[in-house]
Amino acid sequence: MGLATGLCKEISPPVRKKGKVGPAGKTPFQQRPSYLIVSVPTESALKRELVWLGVSGSAVLCGGGALLGLYWHPERALQWLAQTLLIWLFLLHQAWLRLPLNRPAADAPLYSDLGWGNRLTLLRACLIAATGGFLLQPWPEGRWLAWVPGWVYFFGAIFDRVDGYVARRTNHSSLFGNDLDNVSDALGLAIVSLLALGYGQIHWSYLLFGVAYYLFHCGLMWRRFKGLPVYPLPPYMHRRAWAGFQMGFLVVAIWPWFYPPTTTLAGFAFMLPALIGFAVDWLFVSGRLDPDAPRVKESLRRLVSFSALYFQPLMRLLILGLLLWSLQRNSFEPGWFMLSGFLLATAMIVFGIAGRAACLAMIGLVASYYAEITMTTIEAVLYCCIVWVMLLGTGRFSLWQPDQAWLHRYDGA
Repeated sequence: MGLATGLCKEISPPVRKKGKVGPAGKTPFQQRPSYLIVSVPTESALKRELVWLGVSGSAVLCGGGALLGLYWHPERALQWLAQTLLIWLFLLHQAWLRLPLNRPAADAPLYSDLGWGNRLTLLRACLIAATGGFLLQPWPEGRWLAWVPGWVYFFGAIFDRVDGYVARRTNHSSLFGNDLDNVSDALGLAIVSLLALGYGQIHWSYLLFGVAYYLFHCGLMWRRFKGLPVYPLPPYMHRRAWAGFQMGFLVVAIWPWFYPPTTTLAGFAFMLPALIGFAVDWLFVSGRLDPDAPRVKESLRRLVSFSALYFQPLMRLLILGLLLWSLQRNSFEPGWFMLSGFLLATAMIVFGIAGRAACLAMIGLVASYYAEITMTTIEAVLYCCIVWVMLLGTGRFSLWQPDQAWLHRYDGA
């Protein structure tokens, strides 16, 4: 029950190989066969299209570098361009290796073109490369230039939701898009984590989340190298939602809007559930937990039920109590406008009315308020509770949860 391979939007059905059997008689998960016999003319057309998209993306990035050189230091703009093109070439290489997966299923024929969904995924990859160009450099100076890294990654995060929608609406969902999406997500999160650390916005420990995807897959490679079985992950939808929340946090972290200690604390609050999720997912893929075993299924069901029935409602009440205590400690100093926002958002959280949206608003209010006031341990707990309710949802006894259905659906399906 974590982010799994970190960031999977869709879980492709595993391909199983006859023969070797793991614990409890389960057949180990094998890598997808790369790749079935393909039509050479079709694959050649896909390669030509990818080359054309790669050249076009490189030209756009060169134009971006020239534009940056007009408003930023020329040597830094040149460094940005060099780093960006290297990352872009790496992502194009990953796409090239996956071209034989441009099909809806492992036993289906290749699509004749990449399709608009995959083209948007490549546009996302280009934006992630552009974000990586700001690594190893100081935060750009200037009223608008300082916002550029965050906005570039922000649009990449938006396309993360759009590309899958377009692929499904055009009947062009593919293994290629799913794989490249995961690679882009993982690289993007690692890049922006390093960027936020370089800007002094997060603690170095947050990098554990940024590299968790790669550590997870290194563990899978190690197991295969040792001849150990690797089992499929159960398809929990919250992995996709949590990855989206991490992207949203990192966008805000590299905007010149909020600063430590609130961004540092938020990084911890977002990171902790994700790392726990990776650890649980490792128990699944290593066979230590069998999601099909009756005892495991019952334990997971009870855990989810306990969280929804007790833990999440309790955190909602805890948010109310801690906020009132904090406001009383500061003699209601925030002013009536901010105080009204606090009370409205808190009421929505307590009664479960669009609770996740209310938590998002509350995070912004708390970060603004405590930017100039010393945050105590009680207020740090308040902040973490708000983040965790946003991740988990408001649970039972909620009046209206429209966000629940939206987060756990595939747009365009």
